[in-house]
Amino acid sequence: MIASLHGRLESLGSDWAVINVGGIGFQVYMPTSTLSTLSTTGEEVKLYTHLHLKEDNATLYGFASSDELGLFQTLISVSGLGPKLALAMLSAMTVEKLTMAIATGSVDLLTVVPGIGKKVANRLILELKDKIGAGWITTPAAQIAQENTEVLAALTSLGYSVSEANRAVATLPPSSDLSLEEKLKQALGYFGGK
Repeated sequence: MIASLHGRLESLGSDWAVINVGGIGFQVYMPTSTLSTLSTTGEEVKLYTHLHLKEDNATLYGFASSDELGLFQTLISVSGLGPKLALAMLSAMTVEKLTMAIATGSVDLLTVVPGIGKKVANRLILELKDKIGAGWITTPAAQIAQENTEVLAALTSLGYSVSEANRAVATLPPSSDLSLEEKLKQALGYFGGK
């Protein structure tokens, strides 16, 4: 198993790079978030990698962080979700936003990714909600009041980070009878008052 690569960047493509390690060029597919961290050819790079073996080929996937690699490996454990689709998901959203979308059951946020329909999004949530909530997010989904998960998902879809959204949701009154719109308005007020 090839766990990581440390070498010189030889060339870049739209979703891949060639990394020269000891005279051998490895073609590594990666999400756009990782590709954007690579600078000019000839510079040293370090990637966390996953070697995906199929009966007719071996493909290497690379990531800038161990969190991205871990989430990629978790995503491809879902039946029917291949590495290319997992890569597209990591290209469309940050690790933080993607884990929160799964943990909060936000189908609408997941279907933004090209190739992810409602059926696949629901399967992802069903198979990964407990795994993601248990170890991926800093505030486990169980600690977030159930009635505020929609507010959290709405804030992250507006571009706020998960930690910012958590802080805003924490300012909401506990177990209030406010509508989703009123809760969202109050949570957005938190950002306006800063």
